[in-house]
Amino acid sequence: MPESATLINGSTEAKSLTHAVAENVALLRQQGITPGLAVVLVGDDPASAIYVRSKVRKTEAVGMRSFCHRLPSNTPQAALLDLIATLNDDKDIHGILVQLPLPPHIQRDAVLDAISPEKDVDGFHVVNAGKLAIGRTDGMIPCTPLGCLILLRRVLPVLSGLHAVVIGCSNIVGRPMARLLLNEGCTVVLTHLQTRDVAAEARRADILIVAAGHPRLVRGSWVKPGAVVIDVGINRITTPTGPTIVGDVAFDEVSVHARAVTPVPGGVGPMTIACLLQNTLEAARNITHKVSPI
Repeated sequence: MPESATLINGSTEAKSLTHAVAENVALLRQQGITPGLAVVLVGDDPASAIYVRSKVRKTEAVGMRSFCHRLPSNTPQAALLDLIATLNDDKDIHGILVQLPLPPHIQRDAVLDAISPEKDVDGFHVVNAGKLAIGRTDGMIPCTPLGCLILLRRVLPVLSGLHAVVIGCSNIVGRPMARLLLNEGCTVVLTHLQTRDVAAEARRADILIVAAGHPRLVRGSWVKPGAVVIDVGINRITTPTGPTIVGDVAFDEVSVHARAVTPVPGGVGPMTIACLLQNTLEAARNITHKVSPI
């Protein structure tokens, strides 16, 4: 990688954040409060099972309690909603996460909206989304966009006034990311499938966030010299040398132009789980009225 490009090490930042969370969990436990995170997995999707195991392991590693509920793929929606209602009422549980995707017969929005907003550590509930949209700071922020913002601040302490382009407009990453950047004072362009000439939009960006779910979509020619590029994509592809994981950015090409860029893996991914732990800690503080921030 050229000397001019800085590698934004998400693994290092995630370790630092996780360490801070663990220290604050220890302080809460001294006051008789152990943050609890409930993770619900419906079905047997292999990737989801891996994510859940990782979340459970890391939750317990920082001193929190983990409650894992694994349900068969044919679980009725009503049964899942009954479980969520039970978790909402459980005082030992401060965060609830339903692993996505869900089986086709279950309505995702109905499930996400059933989670108590104060326990919605994924930040997907319409109440938390609405708070973020209007610039309020008392809601839960989705973990991946929050992780991206933390990484951005490591290389760009002042974001106000910068031109930011987000490629991808999902409710999980793209839209909340755009709102976070807008709240930071950026001028934001949110692109989607109907956007004409996405490459031209990208070339105007001081900050380029790529969450399109398309391997190596962004080429070097799309990147303005000196831009900061955050690659959210995680794509499993097959190459002549075997399976590998790549991002939504053609890393070698983009590194020639960018001031700083995240790798895949080792960039945004580790920050997502670290921010989940931070959100669970904040939920426990808010629910128990203990407000000593990290």
